[in-house]
Amino acid sequence: MEEMIAGNFIHDIIDADLREDPNIKIHTRFPPEPNGYLHIGSAKAILINYETAKKYGGKFNLRYDDTNPAKEDNEYVEAIYNDLNWLGATPDGGVFYGSDYFDKCYEFAVKLIKDGKAYVCDLSAEQMREYRGTLTEPGKNSPYRDRSIEENLDLFERMKNGEFPDGAKTLRAKIDMASSNLNMRDPAIYRIVHTSHHRQGDKWCIYPLYDYAHPIQDALEGITYSLCSLEFENHRPLYEWVIDNIGFDPKPKQREFARLNVTNTVMSKRYLRYLVENDMVDGWDDPRLPTICALRRRGYTPTSIFNFVRSAGISKANSLVDIDMLEHSIREELNRCAPRRIAIESPIKVVITNYPEDKTEYFELPNNPQDPEAGTRAIPFTREIYIDSSDFAEVPPPKFFRLKPDGEVRLMGAYIIKFGELIKNEDGSIREIHCTADLETRNGNPVDGRKIKGTIHWLSVPYAKDATLMLYDKLFTIENVNAIPEDKTYNDYLNPDSLTVINNAKVEPALSEALPGDKFQFVRNGYFCKDTKHENTFNRVVGLKDSFPKKQ
Repeated sequence: MEEMIAGNFIHDIIDADLREDPNIKIHTRFPPEPNGYLHIGSAKAILINYETAKKYGGKFNLRYDDTNPAKEDNEYVEAIYNDLNWLGATPDGGVFYGSDYFDKCYEFAVKLIKDGKAYVCDLSAEQMREYRGTLTEPGKNSPYRDRSIEENLDLFERMKNGEFPDGAKTLRAKIDMASSNLNMRDPAIYRIVHTSHHRQGDKWCIYPLYDYAHPIQDALEGITYSLCSLEFENHRPLYEWVIDNIGFDPKPKQREFARLNVTNTVMSKRYLRYLVENDMVDGWDDPRLPTICALRRRGYTPTSIFNFVRSAGISKANSLVDIDMLEHSIREELNRCAPRRIAIESPIKVVITNYPEDKTEYFELPNNPQDPEAGTRAIPFTREIYIDSSDFAEVPPPKFFRLKPDGEVRLMGAYIIKFGELIKNEDGSIREIHCTADLETRNGNPVDGRKIKGTIHWLSVPYAKDATLMLYDKLFTIENVNAIPEDKTYNDYLNPDSLTVINNAKVEPALSEALPGDKFQFVRNGYFCKDTKHENTFNRVVGLKDSFPKKQ
């Protein structure tokens, strides 16, 4: 193998199975419902299934769980496929749709009826809940449970033919209403839904439920391990019941892992859709969202996302992972490879009074101090330059080593300048600062040996380009969005400062050639990515400061 894939408890299970039967051909799948966009939690399921297949030389399928036509759309189908390929988890086993198995699901449902293991039930959804019982009390048999096979076959065909309205009848598996597992108390396996399907059109008005359709799909595709999140652990007996009673051999195995929960964000597709549909964010790819397309637009990479998932761990123990770990992952990567560029968020003009008005010279600055082979680029220097307003203080605080009255500061890679005069507008705001340059220094030290403590970044006024900077912060003010009090909603904890827009920023000339998706370190500001939707806009991926503990 080209690379070693770290083991986990799932691989331990597979290793044990392979010792019993070395001929098992590992085959996994990722089965998203196309009712929204994939998010960072989806990345964990993708990684586990994809890397498991890769580690054992097997196959990995993408299968759309499109069994609920009311919520699904081709927009989501395409987005899921694009995200999967962008992550590098190419479905080499094939791309499939749950709806392509509807004929088989119907055929197997008829078999269950003929075997006396399924029946048509007239109870409403509310009545079914009443009959189901509780965790401490057994359920009650439906009054329709003992219908004859002939009557059930007739009613099920009439359901298929559209003779009954939505909710009038369901097909239920006949298992055990006294089971300690509520999922085994005669679960519904088909319901009536008179809604056009995005692929099947109006061919069907009955649709299989996930717990029934999923094991059938796995078996028909030759999936050996159905790896899913922990909420399906109590559904495993039903998964196995369907496999056993339809008579599949070999039998796929369902095994579960803990979901990925991340601080200060939400994984609910319903709520993410709410934010999008109510124009509270800039679409599904708004860089504040945890969707894969939003992370891509913000500037995250597939490597950083998967490294984050691996660092968070793969286990059966639920946990809340600090979003700082995700930021640490992309920061480490970009620190190694991102070209350095200059951007000034809040520009103030500085006039170098002893520098010729018509002169332009160039200073070489490294593209990446971490990588000497990245080379240098030339930055133009002129009489008028911009510095950031934060780098000047008319009344400086203690230990302020940037530009101040009667002070000196080094321009990064260029001259040392000394404060001369402050020019203000009528309203008292700063119009420009006049300074003189020590023209003997260029990018060297003063000849008299004096020490200059501060260094600031700068840009030439005539050469600087306009840009908009989008500064993103956490989406929610509360760490654990799963612990919101009952009298509150997600909206109560939305961070009002999750986005700051800087419209009057200045950037160095080289950035005018940046392509959408290109990533940079803006010196002293953070890591930024050229936006894919808006001109001359750069999204802050993450700040420079890393609060996540370093590995020892």
